[in-house]
Amino acid sequence: MFRQFLAFAALALAAVGGAQAQAYPSKPIRLLIPFPPGGGTDILSRLVANKLNEVEKWTIVSENRAGAGGTIGIATAVRAEPTGYEMVMGQKDNLVVAPWLYKSVAYDPTRDLVAVAHVGYTPIVIVTQASSRFKTLADVVAAAKAAPGSITYGSPGSGTTIHLAGEIFKDAAKIDIRHIPYKGSNAAMMDVLAGNVDLMVSSVPSAMAQIQSGKLRPLAVTSAKRSTSLPDVPTIAELGYKGFDVSTWYGLFMPAGTPKEIVSTVNTAVNKLLAMPETRDAIHAQGAEAQAMSAEQFAELLKADYQKWKGIVQAAGVKVD
Repeated sequence: MFRQFLAFAALALAAVGGAQAQAYPSKPIRLLIPFPPGGGTDILSRLVANKLNEVEKWTIVSENRAGAGGTIGIATAVRAEPTGYEMVMGQKDNLVVAPWLYKSVAYDPTRDLVAVAHVGYTPIVIVTQASSRFKTLADVVAAAKAAPGSITYGSPGSGTTIHLAGEIFKDAAKIDIRHIPYKGSNAAMMDVLAGNVDLMVSSVPSAMAQIQSGKLRPLAVTSAKRSTSLPDVPTIAELGYKGFDVSTWYGLFMPAGTPKEIVSTVNTAVNKLLAMPETRDAIHAQGAEAQAMSAEQFAELLKADYQKWKGIVQAAGVKVD
């Protein structure tokens, strides 16, 4: 009789546990976006949030929490309760680059966050105003060597992967062009369109609409392979800078300590979206490539890039106070 009672109790507990797991999410989930509206991170974050709302019938509330190269939004997520109702869209900028650049960054992404779902990756593109005198990247290099320090390039902010891509290119080409940091992609975009800066180094999603409209001329992408969204644009490596390869990725993270069952639920939901042609097409239309991973694979990517970029930042000699 007692054994029967124990068996019944175990079944009851399992049923309760199963019901609790199925209940997630039982309230809105806040998605922190660490950059201002309109940039590549914002565009992809809202695309994923809208698809989860539509397909899974979840309520994802997006909130921009920008500043300090995307580190403010990440720090906010790190401090959140690990209940599964706070997540952040992170990328190389604020997770694997910023901790080695900023003295004030107090988080370790491999310790303080849980990698939940990889969303996609994108190359970085160097663009100029359509009416610019620079028709090719070689034109930029020649002009910079003729008048060191006279050419400017904008970025979404100091300490971003995009900023580092510009600095690494400067070093590879042995030229002196001046970095102008902005608070987000939109501000930098407005100035390059107005001709206030000569160039912009940008994620492809941030620049895609202006490239398609003919207002910006893409000169080169920074990845090892050409972007499928910009197949006619050469890579920097193709233009004579062998081995040049800088790209960025995007993915969802939650505070350390978030239950594994919740991480698995979100990972499954996002990977389901990424397998849908309409989602992949929507991401591709923004200049990024959808790429699904297990939470474990994403965690390994984070760890590997975190150590890799420590050496890249040190070699570049760039520091941000």
